[in-house]
Amino acid sequence: MDSINTVRQDENTRMTKKSETLIRLLKYLLNYRGLIVAVLFTMAVSIAITLINPLLAERAINVHIKDGNMRSLVSLSVLAIILNVALALFTRLRMYLMALMSNDVLIKIRLQLYEHLQKLGLKFFDSRPAGKIIARVMGDVNSLKGVLSDTVTTLLPQFLTLAAVMFIMFSKNAILATACLISFPLLTFGLLYIQNRCRELWHVHRKKSSNLSGFIHEDIAGIRVIQSFAAEDETNATLDVMNRENHDTFKYAVRINDAFGPVIEFCSGVATICLYYAGVKLSGTEPAPVGTLLAFVTYASMVWNPIMQLGNLYNQFVRNIAGAERIFEILDTEPEIIDAKDAKELPEIRGEVEFRNVSFSYDNVKEVLENVSFKVRPGETIALVGPTGAGKSTIANLVCRFYDVQKGEVLIDGMNISSVTIASLRAQMGVMTQDNFLFTGTIKENIRYGKLDATDEEIEAAAKAVHAHEFIMKMKDGYDTELSERGAGLSAGEKQLIAFARTMVSSPKILILDEATSSIDTQTEILVQQGIGELLKGRTSFVIAHRLSTIRNADRIFVVNNGGIAESGTHDELMQKKGEYYELYTAQM
Repeated sequence: MDSINTVRQDENTRMTKKSETLIRLLKYLLNYRGLIVAVLFTMAVSIAITLINPLLAERAINVHIKDGNMRSLVSLSVLAIILNVALALFTRLRMYLMALMSNDVLIKIRLQLYEHLQKLGLKFFDSRPAGKIIARVMGDVNSLKGVLSDTVTTLLPQFLTLAAVMFIMFSKNAILATACLISFPLLTFGLLYIQNRCRELWHVHRKKSSNLSGFIHEDIAGIRVIQSFAAEDETNATLDVMNRENHDTFKYAVRINDAFGPVIEFCSGVATICLYYAGVKLSGTEPAPVGTLLAFVTYASMVWNPIMQLGNLYNQFVRNIAGAERIFEILDTEPEIIDAKDAKELPEIRGEVEFRNVSFSYDNVKEVLENVSFKVRPGETIALVGPTGAGKSTIANLVCRFYDVQKGEVLIDGMNISSVTIASLRAQMGVMTQDNFLFTGTIKENIRYGKLDATDEEIEAAAKAVHAHEFIMKMKDGYDTELSERGAGLSAGEKQLIAFARTMVSSPKILILDEATSSIDTQTEILVQQGIGELLKGRTSFVIAHRLSTIRNADRIFVVNNGGIAESGTHDELMQKKGEYYELYTAQM
């Protein structure tokens, strides 16, 4: 139930000004200066032709038709046709160029987001279900396409057109222009209120949608547990609640957003009445030519049509800009584990590991390790035993610098690991955990993941060392056998052996085995221990195991408890002390 509550809990996201988010998003377009110039040119041509059309009609009526000059009227009509064909072509070209740019920007943003996620520490992923992160990488990034393309291809041209039309209207007749815009204060007040409410509601909807994605992802991943406990009805009920929350927040947001249309139509109606009234009064004192009146009426419609279109687009715009805010929030999350400014490359190491007065806490409240000190010689095998939660895996995580210590130092070959680059540190380490994650692909590709330039001979040697070669060769395509997600179809032991081979092929100087043989049967484990015996020579290794029979031959055994090393020594030495290790061993045996 705790995991379900975590998935259902709304993310604590921040809201920023739309203008700031939009400007930050549009900055990505600065890498396409050539295309931007082309887009702006096509936009300028399109707006110019749109504004010229009423003037052509005015001249046709006031001059050519009035004078009966049919030849000039035909010439003007041909010019109008050419200009409007050009308008259609330039509009289509602008849409194409923006689609080209926006798609490329989405690729770059998704890659930037993915690369940034890989730099974030384990604490970030511990506090967020995978489904919510996937929702941001996929759904939120996809939503940006509408923001980019609509902003440049629709919103910006409409705003520019609106500004140009208003300038022309006031230049022609200030009284009629004022009448046309008399309801603008009411419109502005209504739209500002609606847009603020819409933004809040769309932000809430994004959170609910993320919760739903996270829950579905988690349930699919844990479908065996759900079915084994016959918990389908409970999960269905939970999904129904979350689905309704997602639906309701969407409905509320759309309901408020739909008020845009009525507000704009009401203000347009008021403006139209005022315009006709002013036109009648004006016509009685200073009649305007018919062509001029027709042009003015056309320009008046060009004021309200863009506003109507902008209102229709605002629903999608506000909804998508919330996705941009969520993406930038992750990009603004600073990695907890980073290289120091003066970090150096870690040279090839011998494997000496030392903890000097190390204290560590995951939540800055309860210390898991307190003032821990020990020194491991190069090539020495250290077994870490103790009760669950005592800090065994924490020691291994600190050696790999998955977390930084709050106090003290962790040194390798006398060098503080915080002073070297993370990549050069982890490149000389091999980690084998309880989670035998296998990627979709062949067995060979999964083993080669430990060393991307490994030869087929090296892959086979690693598999033989852990006794995986035998069962791999019995499969239909051997090392080229395709594995589905997480190695479905393989036994737990087989998956563990492949993961073990992946670690072995990297030839690490420091090896960490965290419950690495927990899923292998006793007979297979004996073979694995024999196989890795030679590989462990010359390598410093930390072996974490609850099955104490597997670590009897370790050079030293550390009993981790109460925030420190309670006992240390060989198996025989600790058995003679009859302390904590003795009690653990005899109880297990």
